[in-house]
Amino acid sequence: MARLDEIAQALGDARLDGWLLYDFRLSDPLAYRILGLSEDGIATRRWFCYIPARGRARAIVSAVEAHRLDALDAERVVYRSHDEMIAALRGALGGARRIAMNYSPGCAIPYVSRVDAGTVEILREMGIEVVTAADLIQRFEATLTVEQLASHQRAARGLRSIVDETFAEIAQLISSGRPVSEFSVQESVMARFSAQGLVTHAPPIVAVNEHSADPHYGPTANNDRAIRRGDFILLDLWAKEASADSVYADFTWVAFAGDKISDEHARVFRIVAEARDAAVELVERRVAAGEPVSGREADRAARSVIERAGFGDAFVHRTGHSIGREVHGTGANLDSLETLDDRRLIDNTCFSVEPGIYLPGKFGVRSELDMTIENGRALVSGEPRQREIVALINLI
Repeated sequence: MARLDEIAQALGDARLDGWLLYDFRLSDPLAYRILGLSEDGIATRRWFCYIPARGRARAIVSAVEAHRLDALDAERVVYRSHDEMIAALRGALGGARRIAMNYSPGCAIPYVSRVDAGTVEILREMGIEVVTAADLIQRFEATLTVEQLASHQRAARGLRSIVDETFAEIAQLISSGRPVSEFSVQESVMARFSAQGLVTHAPPIVAVNEHSADPHYGPTANNDRAIRRGDFILLDLWAKEASADSVYADFTWVAFAGDKISDEHARVFRIVAEARDAAVELVERRVAAGEPVSGREADRAARSVIERAGFGDAFVHRTGHSIGREVHGTGANLDSLETLDDRRLIDNTCFSVEPGIYLPGKFGVRSELDMTIENGRALVSGEPRQREIVALINLI
C-alpha cells in the first residue's frame, strides 16, 4: 500500500521506530482518514495498526470484528481476551523503543490528542516511549490535494460575495425602515449558502454592538437583537461545498450601520488589520524565501502589534486555526497563547488569520482571512481583504 510506504519513510526520517494507530468505537476519526479506511460498519471493539519504519504493518483486531482492517496490506493478529490483546501488542512492538501515537503531551494540541491516557500507559509499561504524532498527522491528514485546495478557493469566492450581498441587504432594509436583526441576517446568510451549494456545520455569527465583544456569540430566535442605524456589526461565516472531502473557507468582516464611523471603532480596526497583515506578511516572506515558519511565530507577529498598542489583554484567542474538511482542522494553528504550536506551516495546507480585540460591554473587532501554501507560495484567499470598516449607508 503506497500510503503505508510513505508513512514508513516519514518515520525513518523522524527517527521513530513506528506509528501505532488505535481506535475504539470511532474514537479516532484521524486514524481512519490516515489509513484510508471507511468508518462504515460495526465498530465496537478496539483495533490497532502498527506501522514500523521497517517491515510490514501489523493489524491487531478483535475476533468479534476480525475483518475490520482487511483493507490494509498488513499482517493480521486476532485477539479474543484482554490478555491476548496485550500479548499481540507486545509481539507487534517487539524491539520498538520510540513510537508515535495520536497523542499530545499535556493535551497541548487537542485536535490531535485522540488516544486515552490508559492506552498510553499500556505502552509505557512495556518500556516504550510514546511521542506525539502531531507532525505526522499534519503531513498525512491535514495536507490537501489540488482539488481540495480548489474547492477551498471556490468556497472563499462564494463567501466573499455573500459578505458583500449581506451588508448591502442590511443597508437596504435599514434605509427603507424595514425590520432587520441578528437572527434574520443569520437566516439570510444560510439561505445564500444553500443557493450557492455551500454547507456548514453551524450557522454564522452575526453580532451587534456589545455582542461583538463575545468571540463566539450566536444569535437565536430567542436571543436576538434588532439592527438599527448607528449599530456596529460583526459577521463571521464559514462554509464549504457539499462534497465530504471539500475544504472550508472562513471569513470575518465588520460594518457600521451608518455613514460616519466613530474614531474609537476605526482605531481598533486599524490595529487589528495591522496585526492581521503582520502575520500574513511574515508567512509570505518566509515561504517565498524557502525558510520555515511556525504557527507560534505567526501568532506572535500578530499578537505583538496588538500588545504594543496596549490591547494585549483584549486579544483573548489564538491568531488562527488550521482549516480542512472541518472548519477547525488538524494542521498547525497560529497559536502562542492557548497552546504553543511549534509545528511548521507546510505546503498544501490552509489556515485562517483572525486577530481580534474585544472590549466587553462595548464592542469587539475581528478581521479574518484565509491563507493557503501551494507549491512554495503563500496565498491569501478571498482578496481583496478588508481595509476599513464598511459604512453600510454608503452602499445604498
